This record gives sequence, C-alpha cells and structure tokens, in this order.
Amino acid sequence: MSDFDYDLFVIGGGSGGVRAARVAAGEAGAKVALAEEDRYGGTCVIRGCVPKKLMVFASEYAHVAEDARGYGWEMSEGSFDWPRFRERLTSELDRLEGIYRKLLASAGVTTYDARARLVDAHTVALSTGETVRAKHILVATGGRPLRPEIANAELGLVSDDIFHLENLPKSILIVGGGYIACEFACILNGLGVEVTQYYRGAQILRGFDEEARGLIAESMVDQGIHLHCGTDIVEMRRATAQDHDGAQDGDIPMGAALQDMTADHSGGRPGDGPVWVKATNGNTHVFDQVLFATGRVPNTAEMGLTEAGVTLGRRGQIEVDKFSQTSVPSVYAIGDVTDRVNLTPVAIREGMAFVETVFRGNPTPVDHDLIPSAVFTQPEFGTVGLSEEQAAEQEPIEVYVTSFRPMQTAFAGRPDRVMMKLVVAQDSRRVLGCHIVAPNAGEMIQLAGIAVKMGATKEDFDRTVAVHPTMAEEIVTLRKPVRTA
Repeated sequence: MSDFDYDLFVIGGGSGGVRAARVAAGEAGAKVALAEEDRYGGTCVIRGCVPKKLMVFASEYAHVAEDARGYGWEMSEGSFDWPRFRERLTSELDRLEGIYRKLLASAGVTTYDARARLVDAHTVALSTGETVRAKHILVATGGRPLRPEIANAELGLVSDDIFHLENLPKSILIVGGGYIACEFACILNGLGVEVTQYYRGAQILRGFDEEARGLIAESMVDQGIHLHCGTDIVEMRRATAQDHDGAQDGDIPMGAALQDMTADHSGGRPGDGPVWVKATNGNTHVFDQVLFATGRVPNTAEMGLTEAGVTLGRRGQIEVDKFSQTSVPSVYAIGDVTDRVNLTPVAIREGMAFVETVFRGNPTPVDHDLIPSAVFTQPEFGTVGLSEEQAAEQEPIEVYVTSFRPMQTAFAGRPDRVMMKLVVAQDSRRVLGCHIVAPNAGEMIQLAGIAVKMGATKEDFDRTVAVHPTMAEEIVTLRKPVRTA
C-alpha cells in the first residue's frame, strides 16, 4: 500500500497547472489532484489575457463609423455600453471556467476548491481542514498585481479590478509604463475614457526595441492619451470638493465626479470616489480613478514554502532548475510563480515538460529562447528575438526597417503609421530579431517567430515571395540596411 494519496498534487488552477494535471492524469496514468482557491483558469482566463483581449476588440470599434464613411458608407457614431459588455464578458468567463473544470474531471483529476499550503516535502494542508500526501507536488500559483508603497495606495485599482467596475470612469490615471499599463491605456481611451499615464522612466515599454517603443508612444499620444514620462505619484488621497479649484490641470481632465462632491471623503475603497494626486513635478490633479500597473509579484506568500525547505528568490519567486525542480526534490514549480518568462504559453510548455520529465521518464528542459510575444496596444506590437540595442551589444549587426501608413487606414484618412524591422547578424546573416508595430502584429509575429526560431537568414526572408497587397509583405522586401552597428 502506498504512503501517498496521490502521485501528483497541483497547487493552482491556471493554464499551466491545469495542463500539467490533466496530461499527467489523462495521458500518463497518474493519480492526480488539484487545488484552486479562486476561479479555474487563473490569471489568463479570468483576469488577464482573455478578458483583456475582449476589451481590446471592444475598444477598436471606436473608429468604425469614421473609417466606414471614408469608404463611402453612411454610418453614425454610437456609444459604448459598459454594463452590457461586462455582462457578456462575465458570461464568457463563466463558460471558459466551466470548460477548465470539465477538462480536469474528464481526465480523472480530483479537484479541491480550497487554498493549499505545504506542510512538508510530500504533505499539503487544505483550507477545508483536510491534509493529503503526494509523491510529487507542483506549485503553479502564478502572480498577482503589485501596489506601490505609498500612503493611500489602496485607493487605486489594480488590473484585476478593471473587469469588475460597475461603470467606466470619465477620467483615469494609469501609473506604469509596462505592457499592462500601455494596453489598458489604449483600451480605456478607445472606450471613451480620458486617459492620463504616468511613467517614471524615460520611455514606455522598457526592455523592448527602442524604435518600436517610440512609435507606440507617438501613436498613443496621437490618439489622445496624456502620456507623461519621467513622472510618478508622490502623494494621493481621496479628493474633496475644494481640490477641484486648487488642482493644476493643464491638459488633464479633472474628474467629472467632483461636481457632485460637497464633503470630504477620506479613506474608502478603490472606486468609491475621485482621487487627488500629486506628481513628482509638483502638479496636482483629480481623477475619477487611479490604476496601478506597476508590476506583478509571484504568488508565494503564506504557502509554507520556506518552512518546507523550498528556496525563494529576492522577489519571492520559487527558484527552480532547468527541469522546474525546486530545492526540495519532490516539489516542482512552473509559470509566473518562478518568474522566468511570465507568459501563459510558457507556463503551459513548462507544465508539459514537467510531465515528460517526472511521469514519462524523459528529462525535458524548457526552451526559453526566442519566444515570440505581443503587446496589445493600438497599434499592436509583435516581437521575437533581440532588440536592436541588445543585438548591437552582442555582435556587429545590420538593421532593416521601414515605417509607412498602411493602405486601409490611410485611405480612410487616418494618420496611423506601422513599422516592420529586422535585426540581422553581419557575419552569420541570421535574423536575430523581428519587430512589428501594426494592426494584428500579434498574428504576424507568430508566423515570423517560426522562421527566426529555425535560424532563418536575411537571404531566406529575401527568397520568400511577397503576398501583395499586405502590410506583412514589407518584411520580405527590405533590401538595404538603414544602418549598421
């Protein structure tokens, strides 16, 4: 008789944990259980990628009537109905969560709707009071949004909160310059919200290709987003009626809710009322909402990890080797909780590699090299490989790039610009990086990523016949480098 209740116990019901659990049970024949304290599907399905992308789609309809008139259609402007959209969104997320639960059940996975914490290398305690033992434990608890350490930061929203707003604010301050901040700035602007964005750095989207960052920033400003780099919050509190007269607004909206305020509302929760903000430049403003998109941290708090001997890193991430194994041999970890490459498809790949390693006897490290990704700003940004700056530090390079107005929006009279860029090694001629700023760049970079991953050279791209007329044809018609480094 085995000393274990399960061959595998998974903590976390997000995309990575669910994939590992159902493949281990359904295909590898393991006896598996999974615990999730919140909703199945995790960040991506419930409060991240999926609802965000649906909001991106919704926000892109803002220009439909205007563009249609440019093509000869008679079409009037409409208005966005947030409660109606949110109801549809909630129903869709419920449907997807149901699919995740069915997938686990059909694979024979036992599920616990409970919080789990490690007791020791093989024991898990559940918030229901139960204790179970497993030969292997997989931690896949993901990450959570981080609020800055300033007074009254609790008055601001984080990304998880956006999907639950009763009504859209008339004005919002978004603090941060990463992909989450920039995506929500574009989304909310497209839905009719007056958007201001503060970022303490010199340019948004730090770590990405600088030329692409610049074009996206210009496009955001052209669309009416009040983008302020080199700026941060130093103070914030619940606004009072008197703050409206004293605020130094410049080109930034003051928060329509103030017109109905007659008393001081201190304290409160996110969304309870407008927020007064003082910036690093000394200016003060009032916004209906403040959204902090200032980073995420691994979800490892109060899980008994260090007590069980699992080593954590400086940011609280679980330290793992190339096989996702922790310092405790029976405990593994995948996904954002390890803070390696924080993308849903990566977590899924890590989950599959874990099953290969542990249950199929085929040690499989995860390949984290040349992962394509997309930032769903407007326009989108698709990228794979090295930025121009990263590549230039590594070896001599050639840069092929073009920027132009795409046919569809140019004909409609919009000033939008797109960019196609290849970073090429001078010696090997390999394409080290591909960067696309354009509508549907995420779709394009998925396919370009295959070529870059395979080690395609610039001449391989050149030998590929263009599909005309498309934006993407420019990626195979770039004949001369615009610069070398």
